[in-house]
Amino acid sequence: MISRRTLLGGLAASAAAGAGASVLLNSTAGAAPVIGAAAAGLPLRVVNRTGRYANNAIWIYIVGNTGGQQVRVTANGDIKPIALSDNRPDGFTDYGIPLAANGDTTLRIPQMSGRIYASLGSKLKFKAVKDGNGRPALAYPAGWVSGDPNYQIVHDCAEFTYDQAGMHCNTTAVDMFSVPMSIRLVGARDQTAGALKAGARSRIFSEIGRTPGFGKLVVGDKRVIAPSHGLDAGLFDGNYFAPYIDRAWNAYTSKDLKVTTNRGTFTGRVSGNQFTFRGPAQFSIAKPSTRDVLFCHGALQAPNDGLRGPVAAVLGAALNRATLADHAAQPTTDPGTFYKGQLANHYARVLHEQSADGKAYGFAFDDVANFASYIEDGAPREMTLTLTAF
Repeated sequence: MISRRTLLGGLAASAAAGAGASVLLNSTAGAAPVIGAAAAGLPLRVVNRTGRYANNAIWIYIVGNTGGQQVRVTANGDIKPIALSDNRPDGFTDYGIPLAANGDTTLRIPQMSGRIYASLGSKLKFKAVKDGNGRPALAYPAGWVSGDPNYQIVHDCAEFTYDQAGMHCNTTAVDMFSVPMSIRLVGARDQTAGALKAGARSRIFSEIGRTPGFGKLVVGDKRVIAPSHGLDAGLFDGNYFAPYIDRAWNAYTSKDLKVTTNRGTFTGRVSGNQFTFRGPAQFSIAKPSTRDVLFCHGALQAPNDGLRGPVAAVLGAALNRATLADHAAQPTTDPGTFYKGQLANHYARVLHEQSADGKAYGFAFDDVANFASYIEDGAPREMTLTLTAF
């Protein structure tokens, strides 16, 4: 299984794309179909069950990268390179694929890595820009930035990599939650990810809205911003996790932490601000900040090295779930121990509580111990993206 952290090659803020926008980075995952040529692709059905928006008020965008190039997919399943000339007089592209007038909509996904965006009520405003190397790229919607041109538009996305090893996909609320959606993947197995309980959307908004410290993350009826982005926007306390981080670090100044990964068991002990691990490899992880915990980055950056990376991911998940201080064997796998006490990622907690199977992508390390809304299949035949009831 590959994780969301390697699924897309990552997302990064790009100053060239404008404040708060993001540009999809090039990924090494996936094959490299001929740009501009029609590919057989994987059938994708898009089903509108929102109950609030008619088909003629919904647009789909399939965008990403393949072979080191930024691309988008047409309604016919063709791969087209991003071009600056695609910007219209208003400064934005028009890559939206409308749903069929009635019933379900059938599209095709070629081999690539990317995102499937759904825009409800209005088209999204994707802008073609130059990346840091001067190549055409897309400025992606940043619904957590009030000045973003898509801030007033209801939208959300699923993520995928479709390559020679099969389809790997997930729903995500790592950045925000807005449109309830689920993925069904049929192939060697019949799997579903991302399905919510009936009435979950309104409960997610209301529960997060009344949780101390998290209320400002709710943007009307449009979306709930993840606390990571809320922190950068001044909507969330930049020191929220500091007392818990201190307690967790202090707990292991006099006892060992055992972290088990696919490469074996690492034993860690804190000295000063450094959590030093020994085992299959030796390395240290500095005490993280609240921002590091929420973004799963900085001191908790998890390189794809099979050693430090998995340990950092386990620490990050344990801090978000508030299990690190009291559980000396990680990762913890009993969800009944997660999110206890005041200082936890309650945004993620609510998303998991409202998920039909208890799985969600509430933060980037939510795949630790397989609690993420992620599925994959080595022999996929069909994928269905359902926009579920509001």
